[in-house]
Amino acid sequence: MSRVLQQMSDAMADIVEHVRLSLVQLHNGRRGMGAGTVWHPDGLIVTNAHVVRHGALQATLADQRTVPAQLIATDTDHDLAVLSVAAPGLTAITPAEPGALQPGHWVLALGHPWGVAGAVTAGVVIGVGVSPEAPHNQGEWIHASLHLRPGHSGGPLVDVYGHVVGINTMMAGPDVGLAIPVSVVQGFVRQVRECRGRERR
Repeated sequence: MSRVLQQMSDAMADIVEHVRLSLVQLHNGRRGMGAGTVWHPDGLIVTNAHVVRHGALQATLADQRTVPAQLIATDTDHDLAVLSVAAPGLTAITPAEPGALQPGHWVLALGHPWGVAGAVTAGVVIGVGVSPEAPHNQGEWIHASLHLRPGHSGGPLVDVYGHVVGINTMMAGPDVGLAIPVSVVQGFVRQVRECRGRERR
């Protein structure tokens, strides 16, 4: 039994090591503000809208480079923001299949809680649906039994394959964290990329 548990533990550690390649830390030059998730190798980063409210941003990448981050678009209704950094060739997160997440599935949340870089917390999915803790947004949220802290916001919530199922957003109580489902994030990113494509024509 201990051998099986060790194999599971090693597999989870491998997942975290891989996902950290797509994790960035966002700050304004004075203090850490939150996390970001590399969504495309060309430097497109997804985070929460509430993370980017405090002026000029910098992003510390997985290789420890710190580069300026340009705010491209925000969706305050879903607490999402898209940033761009001039650092092509980044390792992008792999999206999970929308709708595949079920109550009871294990998930991992990565971020930088209280400034601890690349930290991880784990739990299981409680459900997906509206949240009374987010009355301004009656869309779907992922509810998971894990502990999110300041600095987790904008980081990836991933499944046991290391695929992103949502973007960490906030605590809804001492034992419940909320994340924005990957389908909502993909829709927002698609709109942003389409708009940028039209602007460049």
